[in-house]
Amino acid sequence: MSDPVDVPITGEPIRLGQFLKLAGLAEDGSHAKDLIDAEEVTVNGEVETRRGRQLTDGDVVTVGADSGKVVLVA
Repeated sequence: MSDPVDVPITGEPIRLGQFLKLAGLAEDGSHAKDLIDAEEVTVNGEVETRRGRQLTDGDVVTVGADSGKVVLVA
């Protein structure tokens, strides 16, 4: 697994489904939902099944070998 890619966001929090699309880990909302329903998404190393999970600065989201890190920018 590679190091997570920093994904800048301008406002906290961001929902998991939105972040998956923003980070390029999902093609669209339905793909994000499918990945989450299939338990293929982890947040900080734990499987996450809630698409509305609120992410904050520093959270790491992983799908397969790809990861994105939430980075809050002012």
